[in-house]
Amino acid sequence: MKIGAAARASGVSARSLRYYEDEGLIVPGRFSNGYRDYCQSTIDRVAVIRSLLDSGLPVRLVRDLLPHLGAGSVCAEFVDEVEQYRDRLAHRVAVLSAQQAALEDYLREVGRIA
Repeated sequence: MKIGAAARASGVSARSLRYYEDEGLIVPGRFSNGYRDYCQSTIDRVAVIRSLLDSGLPVRLVRDLLPHLGAGSVCAEFVDEVEQYRDRLAHRVAVLSAQQAALEDYLREVGRIA
């Protein structure tokens, strides 16, 4: 299927599909005229990519993970890297929560919230 139909089928924009291709996450076939040709397995892979990206993993980690999906195991180094990424996110959440609490305290002091 052409890129427009693939975008509709996968629920992502044509621009996202081109980005995934540029990043090496998908490799669509090509028609004789050079247009991209997306098969169902590529559409399925896009759903997995979207899920991984929505979970907060950066493209670099998604690219590293994709070859191992379906193989039943992921290397320990990759799992370590995901854990480190998760820990960095947790730290950022804690910092943002503290900043939010400080703002709420300030707004309470000036009488803007009860």
